[in-house]
Amino acid sequence: MSDWFSSWFDSDYAALYAHRDEGEAVRAVKTALRLAPELGKGPVMDLGCGGGRHLAALRRHNPLAFGLDLSATLLEAAPKELRGWLLRGDMRAIPVKDGSLWGVCLWFTPFGYFDEAQNRALMARIARLLRPGGILLLDFMNAHLVRRDLVPEEREERSGYRIHIRRNLEGPRVVKRIQLTHLDTGNIREAKESVRVYDPMELVAMARDCGLSLVGEVGDYDGLPFRATASPRWIGIFHRPRV
Repeated sequence: MSDWFSSWFDSDYAALYAHRDEGEAVRAVKTALRLAPELGKGPVMDLGCGGGRHLAALRRHNPLAFGLDLSATLLEAAPKELRGWLLRGDMRAIPVKDGSLWGVCLWFTPFGYFDEAQNRALMARIARLLRPGGILLLDFMNAHLVRRDLVPEEREERSGYRIHIRRNLEGPRVVKRIQLTHLDTGNIREAKESVRVYDPMELVAMARDCGLSLVGEVGDYDGLPFRATASPRWIGIFHRPRV
């Protein structure tokens, strides 16, 4: 499996997903803190933090929150006030001590990028990072809607690009192939995203195998109840039991 994520998360990616803005992040963090107040205290890592929109919102409540991401481009684009709270690294080799975190947050589906063994290893690593009583917040796609409502192709112009996207379900993964044409230069960029589609109960079982218990779930960033047939997201709150 190619490491598509090693080269895709750059300025083109940021422009394509510019509609995922600060306001959405503020709503998401507000809901998270209501569901899991533990995220408001002590060291909490935003894993796959990108440009730091969720981290910036979280740090207004928790000054010990920090982020980790592989993309130098996205990290460099983060607000200046975050610069001392960002790490660059691969989530398969997180440079943080086991048992040191009150929480780990994965916003906007930075889980499922790898093969099955590596995804499970990541879940196990996250569980080890948490101290007893710690919280994992896992924001994931709603697998039922992805399978039912997948849009196979779309074309549009925005953010200075002509965009052509093709989507397919390939085994257990959803694959998005993206062609971006820069309207000012005519340059064409090809990119791909490939994410393992997990049903909520698959994620719950994987987390349970790693010692984490599901304590809550919602279906969007406003905290509405999860409904498999309608919710845009599945956001699970997991707890590492105290010894």
